[in-house]
Amino acid sequence: MKSAKAVVDYLKSGDVSYIFGIPAGSVNAFFDELYETPEITPIVTKHEGAASYMAAAYAKYSKELAVCIGSSGPGGTNLVTGAANAMREHLPILFITGSVPVSTVGLNASQELDAHPIFEPVTKYSKRVDNADELLEEVHKAVEIALSGVPGPVHIAMPIDVQLQTMEPVPLPPFPKRTPILPDHKTIEKAVQQLASSRKGYIFAGQGIRSAVPQLIELAEILNWPIVTSPQAKGLIPDDHPLRKGIFGFAGHEQASDLINQGDFDTVLIAGSSLGETATNNYNPNITKDKTLIQIDFDQEVFNRKYPVDLPVLGDIDIALSAINEELHLLGYERTTPSHVRRDFETITDEFSTKNALLRLQDLLPVDTRYTIDIGEFMAYVIHHMNVLEKDCFDINVHFGAMGSGIGSGIGAKLADPGRPTVSITGDGCFFMHGMELLTAKEYNIPVLFVVMNNARLGMVHHGHSLQYQRAHERFAQEPVDISALARTMGIPSIRVDKMEDLEQESIEKLLYQNGPAILEIALVDDRVPPMGDRVKFLSSFGK
Repeated sequence: MKSAKAVVDYLKSGDVSYIFGIPAGSVNAFFDELYETPEITPIVTKHEGAASYMAAAYAKYSKELAVCIGSSGPGGTNLVTGAANAMREHLPILFITGSVPVSTVGLNASQELDAHPIFEPVTKYSKRVDNADELLEEVHKAVEIALSGVPGPVHIAMPIDVQLQTMEPVPLPPFPKRTPILPDHKTIEKAVQQLASSRKGYIFAGQGIRSAVPQLIELAEILNWPIVTSPQAKGLIPDDHPLRKGIFGFAGHEQASDLINQGDFDTVLIAGSSLGETATNNYNPNITKDKTLIQIDFDQEVFNRKYPVDLPVLGDIDIALSAINEELHLLGYERTTPSHVRRDFETITDEFSTKNALLRLQDLLPVDTRYTIDIGEFMAYVIHHMNVLEKDCFDINVHFGAMGSGIGSGIGAKLADPGRPTVSITGDGCFFMHGMELLTAKEYNIPVLFVVMNNARLGMVHHGHSLQYQRAHERFAQEPVDISALARTMGIPSIRVDKMEDLEQESIEKLLYQNGPAILEIALVDDRVPPMGDRVKFLSSFGK
C-alpha cells in the first residue's frame, strides 16, 4: 500500500471525522486516499489560517484530536499562526504539511521550504519524514505526543514522493488515548491544610477549568470563597451564582477589580490560568500580594512564571479539585449550596450603541447559543456586558486569536457540537481577512450565524491609539462596505441593520435557522471608549 493510505487508515481508526485545509500538489496523494475513506470528510477552506482555527475549535469542543493540512511552502507557513494558537490553548492538533520530493531538497524546487524547524517552537513535536517505512510510525508518535500529558499541536512534513511510495502492509498501531495527570497525594494534603487554616481567601479561575467547573464551584461553596475569572473563562461560571464576582483582566468588572485590589485575603487559589497579561491587568501584583498562592494546573510550565507559587499542584484540574474537595469533606467541611441570586440584567435602551445592540441580540437568540468571539472593540463589550445564560457559552481567544479567528472558530465549534446554535461575532476588519470562509460554511451546509459589527474602521486600533497618543490616523478607518450585499452575491442570506428597531425576533430567527450560514450586519460607529477595564488606565498613561 502507499504510505499515505496507511496514514489515512490510521486516522480513520482513531475516529477522525474531518480534516481541515486546502489540497495542493504536495499533499494530493494524501487527499487522493480520502476518495476511499468516506468516514473522513475533507473541509476544504479558503485559507489555511482559517482552517487552523476551525481545527482548534473542533479540538476544543469535541475533546478529540483535530487534523489540519497544508501544502509545502506557503500553505504550510499559513498554518504556523494556528499552531502557535493551539500551543497556547493546549489543543491537540495534528498539522500535516507536504514537502518537495526528497531528491530535490536543497535544489530550490518549487515551493521548497524546510518547514519542520519553523514549526518546532510552536508545537510539541515537529519532523519531516523522508522514508516511507517510517511515516506511519512517526505520525503515530506525533499523535501520541499531541494527546499525552499537556495536550498540544504536533507537525509532520511529508514529501510527496514519500506519500506515494509503496510499503509493506503493517498492523495499525493502537490509536492513543490520553492518560490523566494525577496529582501527588501529599501535595493535595498540603493544599487542604493551607485552605483549612486560611482566614479568608478567593479563587481565580482561568479557561483551564472548562472540564472542571462543577468541582470548582463545589470547592467555592465548601469554603464560601468568592470566584473571579479571567476574560477567557467567561461563560464557564454562571452569572447568577452568588460567589461569582465577575471578570478580572481585560474588559473586566469593577467588582472583581475591587476584590483583588482592596480585599483582605490571606490565600488565593489559582485554577486553570497561566496568569498572563490580559488575565492579570498587566501583571497586577495585588493578585498575590501578602497571600499564600496555591496554583493548580496540568502544565508545570505555568508555575512561577511571574508570580512566585507557594504550593504548585500539578495534575488534571478536575481530578485535583475533586481530591481537595474529598479531603475537606473528611475534615468535616460541608458544602453549602447557596441559592442562586436573581439575575440583574442591564437595561437595554433604544440608543443604537454597541452595548445595546449586543444585549438585544442575545435577548433574541436561544439561551443555549454558543458565541465565538473575534478580535476587535466589540470583544470588550462582549466580555463586560453579555450575559452567561448557559454553560460554556463563549469562546473568547484573548491570548493568541488572530483577526478573523472567530469566523473559523464558529465553523469548527458547530461541526464539533452540531446541536447547539452557534453565532460568530466578528467585525468588518476581521471579515476582510477571513470572511470568505462563509463560502466554506455554505458549501458544507454549516448553519452558523455571522454577526458582523461594521464600523468601517479598525476599532480596537483606533481606540487604543487614541488613548495612548490622543489621536488616531485617518487610515485606521476605511471606506464603508455593505457586507450584507456582498454576502447576497455569494448566495448567503443576510440582513443589514442601522438602527435598534431593525433588531427584531422574526428577522433574527429567519437567519438563525438556515440550512447553512447567514450574515447579520450591524452597521454602527460607536465613539465611546470600549469597556476595557484597567486597560484604559494603562493605555491612557502609556509613555507618560
